[in-house]
Formats: sequence, C-alpha cells, structure tokens
Amino acid sequence: MIKIKLPDGNVREYAQGTTGMDIALSISEGLARNVLAAKVDGKVVDASLPINEDADFQLLTWNDLDGKATFWHSSAHLMAEAIEALYSGTKFGIGPAIETGFYYDIDMGDKTLSSEDFKKIEDKMLELARQKNEYQRTAVAKAEAVKYFQEKGDEYKLELIEGLEDGSITFYQQGNFTDLCRGPHIPNTGFIKAVKLMSVAGAYWRGDISRKQMTRVYAVTFPKQKELEEYLALLEEAKKRDHRKLGKELELFAFSEKVGMGLPLWLPKGTMLRERLENFLKRAQVRAGYSPVITPHIGSKELYVTSGHYAKYGKDSFQPIHTPDEDEEFLLKPMNCPHHCEIYKTKPRSYRDLPLRLAEFGTVYRYEQSGELHGLTRVRGFTQDDAHIFCRPDQVEEEFMKVIDLVLYVFKALGFDNYSAQVSLRDPEDKEKYIGKDEDWEKAEAAIIKSAEAKGLPTVVELGEAAFYGPKLDFMVKDALGRKWQLGTIQVDYQLPQRFELEYTGSDNQKHRPVMIHRAPFGSLERFVAILIENTAGNFPLWLSPEQLAVLPISEKYEDYANEVFLRLQEQDLRGYIDHRDEKIGRKIRDAEVNKLPFMLIVGEKESEQGMVSVRKKGEGDLGMMPIEEFIKIAQEEINKNIVRS
Repeated sequence: MIKIKLPDGNVREYAQGTTGMDIALSISEGLARNVLAAKVDGKVVDASLPINEDADFQLLTWNDLDGKATFWHSSAHLMAEAIEALYSGTKFGIGPAIETGFYYDIDMGDKTLSSEDFKKIEDKMLELARQKNEYQRTAVAKAEAVKYFQEKGDEYKLELIEGLEDGSITFYQQGNFTDLCRGPHIPNTGFIKAVKLMSVAGAYWRGDISRKQMTRVYAVTFPKQKELEEYLALLEEAKKRDHRKLGKELELFAFSEKVGMGLPLWLPKGTMLRERLENFLKRAQVRAGYSPVITPHIGSKELYVTSGHYAKYGKDSFQPIHTPDEDEEFLLKPMNCPHHCEIYKTKPRSYRDLPLRLAEFGTVYRYEQSGELHGLTRVRGFTQDDAHIFCRPDQVEEEFMKVIDLVLYVFKALGFDNYSAQVSLRDPEDKEKYIGKDEDWEKAEAAIIKSAEAKGLPTVVELGEAAFYGPKLDFMVKDALGRKWQLGTIQVDYQLPQRFELEYTGSDNQKHRPVMIHRAPFGSLERFVAILIENTAGNFPLWLSPEQLAVLPISEKYEDYANEVFLRLQEQDLRGYIDHRDEKIGRKIRDAEVNKLPFMLIVGEKESEQGMVSVRKKGEGDLGMMPIEEFIKIAQEEINKNIVRS
C-alpha cells in the first residue's frame, strides 16, 4: 500500500500502482469525469500513470492552470492530426501550450496555409474530437524513434531526438496521429468541444534566423462552446482597448521608422501622463526615505563585465560603442544597478548610514528582436522606476516589507486591486545560469518568502524565474479583462555588492558587505502606461488624466467668458483647454467624448450672465448648471479621494 496526501491534508491509502483516475473515482464519479491530469509530488502527469510510492497528490481540472495547459497541449496534438489528415506530407516542429491556447510549428513544403483554411481545419478537429480517442503514452527506444521519423521524413523530430537520452523517449498517439512528446495529456479527445484557429505567422526553426522558416499556427480550444464565445467577445473588447490604437487616437505616443524600431516618441499628452506618474511615485519615495540620483545613458563596457550583465545579456544589448581611443568601449546601459553601485562607492559608508536608498527614473536599452517588439509593452528603450536599497543583512526583511507596502500603495492608487505575488526562485537543476554562493541564495530566498508571508500576500512559487544574481518577488496584476501582467518587482541581491566590493564599517569597526535590494513598482514606465491604457480603456482617473476638462463656448460671443472660466480653473491647477473652433456645440461635445475628457464645461448666455457653468461628466451625463467654485470643489474632491494632487 502507498500513502497519498491530498491538497486538504487528508492522507489515504491505495494499492501500489493505482492511477490518478482511480483516486478520482474513489472520491467522486462526478469529479473523475472532469479530471484532465494529475500532479504527483509537484509534477504534472497523465491521470492514467501508475503511482508506486507515497506522494503528495492533486487532481487537475479545467479550473487549474496546469489543467488548462495540459488541455491545450493535447489540443495541439489534435490540430496536428487534423492538419496531417488534410495536408499529407506536413512535417511538425514543436506544439506547446501558451498562456491562452497553443501553437504548432509546421512545414507544409510547397503548400501555404491562410485564414481561408481555418474553418476546414476546425471542422476536422471537432470531427476527430468526437471520436473520443485516448491519448496513449508509449516508451520508445531511441533507435526505434529515429527509425519511425526517418520513415516519415520528418527532419525536425529527428533533430529533437538527437538531444534526448535513450530510455527517456516517449511517443503519444491519439487516433491516427503519433508524436514525439514527454506529455502529459488529457485522457481523450472528447473533452475538446470548441475550437478556434486564431492566426498564422512565420517562425524560424528553434528561433534561429539562419534556419528554415516554418508556419506557426495559433489556436485555442475550450471544453464548452459558451466559453469560446465568451473568450472571443473578450478579444473584441481587448481590440477596442488596444493601447496602440488608443495611444494614437488620444495622441499619447508614436513610433518613427527614422528614429528606429522600438523607440517610442512621447507626445505632449503622453508626456503629461508620464510626468504625473513619475511625480506621484517621487513624492511617495521622498516620504519613504529615498534619495534621487541621475546616471548616464551609457557606461564603460568594463562596468557591465564587472556586474555580470555583459556575460549574461551582452547578446541582447546594443553592440559596443567604439571611441577614437584604442580599446575604449561603451555600452548603452541595459541596467541601472551597476551605476548605483558606483554611487555607493563614492565615499566610505558606516552601518549608521544604512539603509541607503537610491532612486532613479533611468532609461535603459536592450536590443529586442524586431519580431518581438509590440507597442509599448516590448520596446528597445524604456524607463524604469528603478531604486536600489543598500542595507545591512539584519535590515533586509524590514526593508523588503517596506517595498511591498510601496508597491501595494501604487496598485491601490491606480485601481489595480486584483493581484498576486510570484516568488521567483533559482532552478535547482540548472544552477549554472546563476552567480553566487548557495548560502547567499538560500538567505535571499528565505527573506523573500518570510516577508511575503508576513504581509499576507497570496503567492505562487516559480522555479527558474529568478534573476541571474538573485531571487525576486514579482507582482502579477489582472486587468479589467482578466488578463495577467507582471508589473512591480523586488529582488534581493548578495552578488553585486560582492562583485563591486561594496563595504561599510560595522559597529565592531570591521568591514562588512551590504545586501542590495532592487525594486521597481511600475517595472517599466512604457509597459505600465500600456497596461494602464488598456485597463482603463483610456478613461484615466481625474488626477492622472493629461487633460481633465474642456471649456466649450456655445459661440464666439462667449469666448471672453470662456477665457475667464478657464483662467480660474488654471489657478486651481485644473488642466484642459478651450475649444475655440467655429463648430456647433453638439460637435464639440462629441469630440470631447471621443477624446475621453473627464469633464465638459459648457458656457453660453445663461452661464455668462449668472457667472456659472453647465457641467457634463464622462459616464454620468449632465450635472446641471452650477457656480464655478462648486465645480472646482467637485473636481478637487474627486482628485483627493483617490490620490494626492499630481
């Protein structure tokens, strides 16, 4: 007998060799009907896989992220089966699950695939799904695997097999399709009830631009047709909120081929939005004891060799800048932290000086591949709300918790109420990717976990997601459409102080090494603004809106009064403009609504005679005619209820 520990802590005994599905059936037949896979000691496996030792155990359904991933990976195999049935001779690369749905890289030879083919493939997938074919796992010897794909003439699978050890190779078969795959998979194709192919794109084999370009087919599936319809409706809403579309309409930012791909140009309104975000955080940082600094946009190559960034990220950076002096090289800075280490070293430090908190809105540059650039969310030049805290080891947890408080303050002020925290740790199986001693990593990881627990944060642990120099706490935020974004991050670092030989004199009059905490509540301003645009659909809170109001004179006769009103509003630090155009008032109102102005102040004969304004509020309509002072009070109360004045 073996002992199986369930998520609720209960322990049950089962015969050795029992499967996840057997356990599900022993609990409830209704549960068993919904089981997609199982998790045994943290590893996702087929529900049909025998369990031979005591284990922590969890059943996975559509409600679990790992359950969805298994469902979508299995759907990729189903799509490959449909494509192979419709287009014989197709060769297959890889077909993983992604955040929503899956893709498969295929080589159709001389044939091409377009959106006109989607319906035919979808229908074939549903036809095959209704057959309820089981996903059957088979262990295969390496020689046998090679022989199988040689006969099929699939050089992509043969290349993948080359990197596998004999005894670790498995095939999965459903219906008439067999694939090289480690799994896991759902029990059978019958779970897949709704299918939608989304797009096709080019993708170089194994991401190498020197290799053949394959066709990448993106798709999504669901266990219910209704869920697919809801997802497609969500996508339509997302298109309306696309920050690239709204950024252009609201005149916030632009891109220029002459300036360069991935290098945004901030227009006046976008600059005002950015500055308000910066000023908001700068005030919060002053209250939290941060000192502002400014560092250059470039640094000596040797600086980044010392920090380790050149070895780890050199290929993703812009190429070195060579000067007329021999052997002198500079880099556009990919990170701010090495510069801040050098600021720390400008004078001797005592234990009484710590913590030292240095903050900078520093612009950094990374050479992203052109195909990966996407609006403001993936750019080549971006500004981080960066800060580095140099502290004693005994101060790490307290400082870390203070940063958590700052991040949550930012989220609350900007309406991000749905968030979780991801504890990003080293991959224990691949420590070569990281620098530093095990004992330092263990101390840093323990500090993060303890601080998150002390703050009551809902957390998930992800192995292999740490920075190369230390573990981190990443804040994952869900927007108005339920999409998850990684925003703020906090990292504990024992490595850079070592590499830069940072010191402070302790109370024992001996030299000690400080610990470094990296933090960025926004992450990158560009990415944060993109997410903010999409989360609010461009309807920014009043304190943040680049233009808070428009004064709309009914005709040119009331221009002088409109100017008088606007001057009084400016005196109260309310921002906007007067619409002087020779247009009817209805057109002026419609244009102000399109531009998402929070308030419209209409002035005509009655208003000018009585010293009043007629107010329209976005989302609420007419508020009626009122004295200017009353409107100012309404606006200021709305600003102050959310945030201090920007």
